[in-house]
Amino acid sequence: MSAADALREATSRLASVSDTPRLDAELLMAHAAGLERGALLLRLRDMNEPEGFAALINRRLTHEPVSQIVGTREFWTMTLNVTRDVLTPRPDSETLIEVAVAHFAGREGPKRILDLGTGSGALLLAALSEWPSATGLGVDISPAALAVARGNALRCGLEGRAEFALGDWFAGVEERFDLILANPPYIATSAVLPPDVADYEPPGALFAGPDGLDAYRILAPQMGAHLTPGGMAAVEIGHDQGVSAAALFTAQGLEVSLHNDLAGHTRCLLILGAPTGPEPIIRNVSEATRFGSK
Repeated sequence: MSAADALREATSRLASVSDTPRLDAELLMAHAAGLERGALLLRLRDMNEPEGFAALINRRLTHEPVSQIVGTREFWTMTLNVTRDVLTPRPDSETLIEVAVAHFAGREGPKRILDLGTGSGALLLAALSEWPSATGLGVDISPAALAVARGNALRCGLEGRAEFALGDWFAGVEERFDLILANPPYIATSAVLPPDVADYEPPGALFAGPDGLDAYRILAPQMGAHLTPGGMAAVEIGHDQGVSAAALFTAQGLEVSLHNDLAGHTRCLLILGAPTGPEPIIRNVSEATRFGSK
């Protein structure tokens, strides 16, 4: 079968398990052919179906994520290794890096960066790629996840500026940081997830108690003590957790603003160590909503 015909057939079959069947099929065919996706599309009319492509499609039909089938995922400007031991990096999480870049624009960038629950290392490595003079620490409770993160630091040429440590959030972390990043679990334990997520990604990176806020309850009381003067934290949240998650941080005297992802969903808390008054003030700030002092 020609590659073009095989791609059309695979796209049709994948429509039952994927919202992006054509993209999935292209990525899997490129992987089978040993090509970048762009190169595959340029050569598609002149190729036959690559050996092993059908087997990859069959794996995807069992809901196995494309990222785990091919072993990599694009994030920010990098290609990262992923396994079942880490949460697959998603475009939504790039919002945290965008918010940090905007915050430090026109001023000296962060020198020390902390990534809590680093997983694949995606957030830490993306931040280090933006600020070449910075160094960073990634903390995770999973030794297997840390192995993936260390491999990604090496893959990205950032092993000299990134260190990784086994730990439970801030436990054992004694210094202050200019930038703290975190994509903690924030899904309620009762939530029903699609098989692509529920069956293939680590539950500890997904679920956080009955309301999905348990991780924020741990992070909020300790966040201010680990931020340098003028420092900031960018913390990912669920699209419906803006007010509830922000309240946990403003209760600690921190200033918080909410920022949306590209789809317009609330996705990131920007947290500053500035003191607030006795009653948090809520107001709109361009595309964000701010809690705390004006």
